[in-house]
Amino acid sequence: MEVIVENIIIYGIVVLIFGLVVWFYLHRMNTQNRSVEAKIEKAKSEGLYEPVSLHPVVDPNSCIQSGACIVACPEKDILGIVNGRATTINASRCIGHGACFHACPTHAISLCIGTEKRGVDLPHVDQNFETNVSGIFIAGEIGGMGLIRNAVEQGRQAVENLAKGINRKVEADYDLIIVGSGPAGISASLAAKKLGLSALTLEQDSLGGTVFSFPRSKIVMTSPMDLPLYGKVRLFETSKQELLDLWLKLINVHDIAIREQTKVEAINRINEHFELSTQSGDIFRARKVLLAIGRRGTPRRLNVPGEDCPKVAYRLLDPERIREQKVMVVGGGDSAVESALLLAEQNQVILSYRGEAFNRIKPANKLKIENAAAQGKVRVLFRSTIKRIETKTVTVELGRDLDIEEVENDLVFIFAGGELPTEFLAKAGITITRKFGDAILKHGK
Repeated sequence: MEVIVENIIIYGIVVLIFGLVVWFYLHRMNTQNRSVEAKIEKAKSEGLYEPVSLHPVVDPNSCIQSGACIVACPEKDILGIVNGRATTINASRCIGHGACFHACPTHAISLCIGTEKRGVDLPHVDQNFETNVSGIFIAGEIGGMGLIRNAVEQGRQAVENLAKGINRKVEADYDLIIVGSGPAGISASLAAKKLGLSALTLEQDSLGGTVFSFPRSKIVMTSPMDLPLYGKVRLFETSKQELLDLWLKLINVHDIAIREQTKVEAINRINEHFELSTQSGDIFRARKVLLAIGRRGTPRRLNVPGEDCPKVAYRLLDPERIREQKVMVVGGGDSAVESALLLAEQNQVILSYRGEAFNRIKPANKLKIENAAAQGKVRVLFRSTIKRIETKTVTVELGRDLDIEEVENDLVFIFAGGELPTEFLAKAGITITRKFGDAILKHGK
């Protein structure tokens, strides 16, 4: 009898412990679910739930709730767990580095472009990065891969692929002309040199492309990459200046031909080669062309009187050199907010944004600009529109009542995004396709 009682007690304790473990697990799951669901609702209210570019999509049937994707993502709060499955939270903040994709043990994640509701225009390219126009290749941001490491890898691979089909019997000035000197363009230029191709790189602005337009101290890389003629770049928390210095060193050492301030306006196929016409009237002939241009294309203008004034700029290069000025920053994205914060350290800054709130910026930037506004370091004008720019003033239309205010001003920085180079691509005969949630990177593909 005692043995039976003893067994009952033991079994009872085991059942109690098991019950407590199950309760604790379910309680933790419910708490986690509520937390993630709250983040999703917040993301929706702030306009961050719908992705704007490359982003992860989870197959719920393959996900085993390992959490590896969440741990691997350096951006944080892009992915979360709900009801035992990974799901996206702030998809629009994804920068497409693919860490979650590689970390998932069951290959449940694909990297996709666009959604069912929001399409993204992309040029058609095959697995070799060649467009529908034979001989024209595309790599980097314009093809949907904006992360520096990915763009560098694409630039290298594209050149390796196109090099196999170069016909030296075709008369031309170069084997290859690369348009754009951003991450993909520089990588492609180095790869061309490594393969012994005669190549020329044309850049409409300055070396580095979009990276060059970032503030000097901005962190632009958080993971290593492989550069042709250099090898593994083991740099973490890399600033814009560190990256540009490395690129300049490699370009000088290997005598890479790059022509800056040379905008290509048209690409025409003439028999078996291509002719590239520039804004300055020069014409270059090449057997192959690689487009490594950014999606922003030409900076978007406000189209207001006075926008051509010398005090107006579309990028901020050296904020530390601007002191004791009255500055107007226009825009509501991360670039505008980060520039306003940097300039506010030594200047009087007004940030003009036509929206009612910042809804597409990083959480850290949102907190910083809100604190700066509360402390009076930056004056933020929501629902505001620039109407006129003059030598010493800027005329601003404010609020729902459309009140007009004339603000004293020395400098204006405009961050209104860029106009996609779709017309330029279309003129070259390249097919543009609108992607609605198409997988760009998928296991087994």
